[in-house]
Amino acid sequence: ASVDRRTRDGAAEYDMGMDPLLMDIPELIESERLVIRAPHIGDGAAVNAAVRESIAELRQWMPWAKEIPTQEESEALVRRKQAEFMAREDLMLLMFLKDGTFVGGTGLHRIDWAVPKFEIGYWVRTSLTGRGYMTEAVKAIAAFAFDTLRARRVEIRVDDRNARSWRVAERCGFHQEGLLRHDAIALDGTLRNMRVYSRIA
Repeated sequence: ASVDRRTRDGAAEYDMGMDPLLMDIPELIESERLVIRAPHIGDGAAVNAAVRESIAELRQWMPWAKEIPTQEESEALVRRKQAEFMAREDLMLLMFLKDGTFVGGTGLHRIDWAVPKFEIGYWVRTSLTGRGYMTEAVKAIAAFAFDTLRARRVEIRVDDRNARSWRVAERCGFHQEGLLRHDAIALDGTLRNMRVYSRIA
């Protein structure tokens, strides 16, 4: 069901007391070079190929990159995430160039609809790093969170050692709030310090 309350500029304003299942959330965001959308059945093959290509880099930072998944496991993931998107539990998004090339994964996670607040996560396949795609995507997703979902807070959390990733946050106007010392354990068993960045409405 659509929410018919409107702000002065005509944008949709969601009643944050409503059930998130009733929110009409667009499943596609478009930027200059990218199509950023919810996962679809059949996306597993593209995701799997990118993870396989990028596993050495992903293992440094992503807890889920311990093992190389099978194509079937990647397909199961995108179907599960499609269901979570529809349930408004987690808004996983996939990034594609406008020619259909899969770029990487992102999304709005750790959702608290009562505030509302979100965390942006992201990764780019190794062959497409260094081209500004992630900065472009994060700017578009942050705008979507504030303008469409009426977010009051959007976070980015990133390993202190991952300078490439936290520089994306800074280029997108996020401000570092602090450093969470020994906040997680990396795949190699070392303790990780996490930078917390945020933007607020």
